[in-house]
Amino acid sequence: MRIRWDGGRVWDSGLGDFMEASVAFDTETGEIVAVGHPSAIRAEEVRSIRGLCVLPGFVDVHVHLRDPGLTHKETLASGLQAAAAGGFTQVACMPNTKPPIARVEIVEDIIRRGEAIGKAEVHPIACLTVDQEGEALTDYQALAKAGALGFSDDGRGVQDGGLMREALTKLAALGEPAMIHAEDESISRGGALHEQAAARLGTTAQPGSAEAAMIARDILLAEETGAHLHVCHVSREASAALVRFGKRRGIRVTAEVTPHHLLLSERDIQSADANWKVNPPLASEEDRRACLAAFADGTLDVIATDHAPHHPDEKAKGMDEAPFGMVGLETAFALLYTGLVREGHVPMRRLVEAMSERPCRLFGLEGGQIRPGARADLVLVDLGRRWTIDPGAFYTKGRNTPFAGQSVVGKVIETIRAGRAIFREGEERLS
Repeated sequence: MRIRWDGGRVWDSGLGDFMEASVAFDTETGEIVAVGHPSAIRAEEVRSIRGLCVLPGFVDVHVHLRDPGLTHKETLASGLQAAAAGGFTQVACMPNTKPPIARVEIVEDIIRRGEAIGKAEVHPIACLTVDQEGEALTDYQALAKAGALGFSDDGRGVQDGGLMREALTKLAALGEPAMIHAEDESISRGGALHEQAAARLGTTAQPGSAEAAMIARDILLAEETGAHLHVCHVSREASAALVRFGKRRGIRVTAEVTPHHLLLSERDIQSADANWKVNPPLASEEDRRACLAAFADGTLDVIATDHAPHHPDEKAKGMDEAPFGMVGLETAFALLYTGLVREGHVPMRRLVEAMSERPCRLFGLEGGQIRPGARADLVLVDLGRRWTIDPGAFYTKGRNTPFAGQSVVGKVIETIRAGRAIFREGEERLS
């Protein structure tokens, strides 16, 4: 069946702006049929979306869905519904599950169950090293064939430089990306917060050089091996500068930045509430501004939420003992639209590029654009709707966010994946 949305504004990637147009998509083929004047578009069902905007579906290449094995934090169902509620049509889930995503059958199981759930599409990221232990490499060829989108030991950096060089050599031959959690543990030593916040709150510190040192090492290894190196959650000025250096040398390095590292700094942490504890830690205001500048100019390619749900009892253990991470799938677009676009720090076209177009292009995924023949991955948003972030209303099982109570603008109304609705505002939680 063909469905046509009339009366709204539709994102045009070529213009880098919205245009007054209708958009039609086919629920059977999963493709966008036409974009233009409604009189020229035949459809069996017509719906008015006056006052609303249509964007290409968002893509998050870095989430933690905790399934298998950690379903007290999140299930595949709750995580993929949360993604759809946030406007995400595709997400890539990191491998620090129990057991870790290091075997073909786990990759296949996640893809199969995700498809049965019928919400956002899930792309497993498999381990760089067996069970993230940093001692032996996984079978990249078999895991990629099973459907792994990339390879990472996220949550841990690969500490052995020689092993990382071997990993990049093999991944370069296969054309698969290495997605690195950049942390030299001999420097970080398990520190919880940025140095200034740690001194203020009397907890352990993590020097910023722990991130930058590993990025420098792996950029040089990527140059030597020709591999695609993707740097996860960049947080420091030095790290952004290293990514820029790599790009200028023609090294195949890409990078992501989170909403929280663009919007928050260590000075926002006023109490020992572990909902502020993330890895890498919230950095200085100077680092935040440097990351924002690097995002604005495209050095930091994409937005990734690093959605990391935890049980409230775990976050209640305090700064030193609580696990790192905060949830982000349901708040990312509104926070960034409110804090960056409406405040004039970046244009809307850069946000759409980073949340939709570029992740598809970098990782070979369908979607990312609204044009005839493209996959009908769409998100319907009300850019005038103001709402308050309420963790109790989340679809994710996680409630760990420092943004609770914040007023934001920009509400996801409906999300379409391959022509089928996977979220409508107000829908009930999956069991």
